[in-house]
Amino acid sequence: MAAAATTSPVDKERFICIYPAYLNNKKTIAEGRRIPIDKAVENPTSTEIQDVCAAVGFNVLVEKNKMYPREWNRDVQYRGRVRIQLKQDDGNPCLPQFPTRKSVMLYAAETIPKLKTRTQKMGGSEQSLQQGEGGKKGKGKKKK
Repeated sequence: MAAAATTSPVDKERFICIYPAYLNNKKTIAEGRRIPIDKAVENPTSTEIQDVCAAVGFNVLVEKNKMYPREWNRDVQYRGRVRIQLKQDDGNPCLPQFPTRKSVMLYAAETIPKLKTRTQKMGGSEQSLQQGEGGKKGKGKKKK
């Protein structure tokens, strides 16, 4: 929130909005996906988008309580909007390798799976799921 206070409303006009739904491969185009499904990511979060864009050098703001209007699920996982300064005051791109909002979305979708949080989650989650299923089988004795 401190970052939002330092930028005036005039500055915010140069910021584009990216909602996680734009990059989500679980969504259809009607539900809000804006990039090809083969390049999209499974359930990206606003913090992941922020991490990727800040690392490349963008001026980034995250609005945690904002939601994508077409998102029917009100869960915390789907909340958040990322504001990125795409262009400078004179209209030139801040970073020449990202001239359009689509180029930023494609870069974010390409880079999010490589994040450490993603690579660690994928490796450990399968093992814990199998252990959880195995533990449930023995519980619940039948009453006579």
